[in-house]
Amino acid sequence: MEFSHKSVLLNECIENLNIKAEGLYIDGTLGGAGHSLEICKKFGKNGKLIGIDRDMEAIQKAKDVLKDFSENVIFENGNFNNIKSIIKKHNFEQSGVDGILIDLGVSSYQLDNAERGFSYMSDAPLDMRMDSNSNLTAYDIVNEYNMDDLTGIILKHSEERWAKRIAQFIIEARTKKPIETTYELVDLIKAAIPKSARSDGPHPAKRTFQAIRIEVNNELSELEKAIEDMADTLKPSGRLCIISFHSLEDRIVKNTFKKLENPCTCPSELPICVCKKQSTVKIVSRKPILPSELELNENPRARSAKLRVIKKL
Repeated sequence: MEFSHKSVLLNECIENLNIKAEGLYIDGTLGGAGHSLEICKKFGKNGKLIGIDRDMEAIQKAKDVLKDFSENVIFENGNFNNIKSIIKKHNFEQSGVDGILIDLGVSSYQLDNAERGFSYMSDAPLDMRMDSNSNLTAYDIVNEYNMDDLTGIILKHSEERWAKRIAQFIIEARTKKPIETTYELVDLIKAAIPKSARSDGPHPAKRTFQAIRIEVNNELSELEKAIEDMADTLKPSGRLCIISFHSLEDRIVKNTFKKLENPCTCPSELPICVCKKQSTVKIVSRKPILPSELELNENPRARSAKLRVIKKL
């Protein structure tokens, strides 16, 4: 299928990256390369972009999108959690980075490609791997996690109020046969959630699918450390822009930014700071930057997006 992805908060990201024509930038979630393309358009001859993605299929498509900027782009099949080692691999650890962009959402291509098993709107084998070489799949979680673990990940990763009941329905169903497809899982989730609780709000399977996807791809466990590493690699005045799509991600981003801006660990009753920890960044916007009404009309998937930005001191 065609690789299609509408870049969320595109203009806002480009504006906040404050791109220098000869700078070094990193797109840590390359996806459909929409953000990367606009970054490259602002480059001079020596501008450089490192495009990182866990999905090799995304990288292959991005190479086509960015073919006019082949001299400016380095492609890296990997995870932005390893950003320091990636920068070192390409000999940029001494010079530092002018800007980093992270889009924590699932690309439209991954959602729309039924074979990947990300969407509750298409019937497909339970997979949900961003990196197709990873071992753990959604099938493994749904069919092998015990009751406590299954309840725990649904509750922790999505704050689904019906987590225990959903887990019970899954456990009971798989005693008869393995749960193999997204639609089989959707039907179980719908059966588990009382009809009165399904009448309003998002699709009843949205939260559970989100939780399983996060578990498959280990999306949250190292996010705080990754943000700290990214901030550490920035040059003075360098920018870090992160787009999140649900409250768990946004909370981690917001709190980590606050900690970087105010790292003091002294008890509040002390009149002066004695820990001597210095601020390394400034939060650019106190409130998250949200999509415009125009963007929401053109791309409903942007509805939950929030952009937060810090600048290196």
